[in-house]
Amino acid sequence: MKNHYFILGFILVSNVMAAQVVFSNQALNAGIIATAGDTYLGNGISFCDYNNDGWDDITIATQNNAPVLFFKNRNGTFEADALNIPANTYQHKQVIWVDIDNDGDKDLFVTANNGPNKLYENLGDLNFQDISTAAGFSSENLESYGASWGDYNNDGYLDLFLSNRSESNSQRNYFFRNNGNNTFTDVTEEAGFDLNSHMTFCAAFFDFNNDGWQDLYLSSDKYFNQNFLYQNNGDGTFTDVSVPSNTGIIIDAMSTTIGDFNNDGWFDLYITNTPADGNVLFRNNGDGTFTDLAVFSGTRLYSYAWGAVFLDADNDMDEDLYVSCEFDGSNPPYQSSAFFQNRGNNTFANNTQTAVSGDAAKSYANAVGDFNNDGLPDIAVSNINYENIYLWENQTTTSNNWLKVTLEGVESNRDGIGSRIEISVNGLKQYRYTISGEGYLSQNSSAEIFGLGNSSSIDYIRVTWLSGTVDYIENVAANQSIHIQEGSNTLNAPQTPNWKVSFYPNPVKNKLVLNAPTPITAVHVYTLLGQKVLETAAQNSQIAMDVSALNTGVYMVKVFSKTAINTFQIIKE
Repeated sequence: MKNHYFILGFILVSNVMAAQVVFSNQALNAGIIATAGDTYLGNGISFCDYNNDGWDDITIATQNNAPVLFFKNRNGTFEADALNIPANTYQHKQVIWVDIDNDGDKDLFVTANNGPNKLYENLGDLNFQDISTAAGFSSENLESYGASWGDYNNDGYLDLFLSNRSESNSQRNYFFRNNGNNTFTDVTEEAGFDLNSHMTFCAAFFDFNNDGWQDLYLSSDKYFNQNFLYQNNGDGTFTDVSVPSNTGIIIDAMSTTIGDFNNDGWFDLYITNTPADGNVLFRNNGDGTFTDLAVFSGTRLYSYAWGAVFLDADNDMDEDLYVSCEFDGSNPPYQSSAFFQNRGNNTFANNTQTAVSGDAAKSYANAVGDFNNDGLPDIAVSNINYENIYLWENQTTTSNNWLKVTLEGVESNRDGIGSRIEISVNGLKQYRYTISGEGYLSQNSSAEIFGLGNSSSIDYIRVTWLSGTVDYIENVAANQSIHIQEGSNTLNAPQTPNWKVSFYPNPVKNKLVLNAPTPITAVHVYTLLGQKVLETAAQNSQIAMDVSALNTGVYMVKVFSKTAINTFQIIKE
């Protein structure tokens, strides 16, 4: 029987068609004539649909005394867009579109390292007002680089981690809680973040232990500054787990790139570096620790590397990796960029020469989108030395199919940031995690693109939101974009926002205590793959459930009443 399973698995994997990946720089042909200038350590770039028309637009941070540049996507070609945004000619680092007030319109946050950071509220119809001071942000220069948005307390509003880097190593980072009324409160110390300077370039919210709470990874510059992994305790505070997780490395770290390159459901980290030690690929072991597989996987890259993105360039059901570098290729030991094609066995092939032929620019930030909506992910790259930006159109010839998923939060934040998307294709799983602010000063498209190989349908899509709501859709056709609103496709009865179940302890060893406002009728416990492993009936509003027989790991708990359902995650010790 085991041999039959092996043969079936081999057939399924071999039916996924790998192709020779080819990108072509089509910026000029697509209508983009734009340069970020010549800023020290580069400028950020966003590949985000800021006007909600279904086409990924491009926003470019620029050098001092130059405005932010906006390019509106019109059915696959771009035109310069003069948005009604107050003038901002500071030296921008990150430009990021985020819905701070959950009104369905994208607001704009812009960092600067020679002036104040700016928050522009979208009043509707792309009319903006500067609310930076009223929102609680400093009018002083914090020497900011990265802006990462996540919902650390699961209250439905996106909070902000601000990464600051001063040449004098004197500027600390800031963490701001969104109060839900267009104001923010500095809770850096209260949340447990280190108050010293670490010359942090950027950070990324992600859920490294799959417990339903957003954790945070920080990449810091110079060999005297440590990188940090902060675990979210679920009570408004974080714990520094850099050392026990093996991620507290001390390198010239630039990027914080999140993906799941081995499709095991545990999100991994890629961190760029100088050629002294090369880049780092941290595989998430699923037990709170990470292992650096850069050498084994072939993704070490000894160059001056900056932005990096995971993407399934050939839609063969595993994520490849693209990296930008500050060299132009004229010095052979140092690549100008790298494209690593995933072989599906924890190793990658360096296919740079064929994939991104002609890359001869010094580049920093890059972002993934799909500007022509053909289901193949494209890459936008910000260059220095007044070079026009790159728009690497994915021209890979493949018969592989695809799926694009966009999210709309209802109880969770409107952008759906922090959601876990799982799909199954012929029993093979893939995972994405929605992020706002990642890589190096970058923002990827809010549409998550999945490669499907030659499969024409998806077994199911499962979205787990920060609220605990789970949407589940079966038998989805390939080659389409699907928009999922939170709570519109729940597994059973609809979530009822005012029916909240409290529970403790978490993590739990033996007894899980549940309290509800009305009697609980049943409790089901599932693995993250959807397998029911425990079930109990009840007729009380408080119960103590025996979970001692469960294996160590993360589980989804569904609590039922006669009229409602509540879903959350627990960690079994």
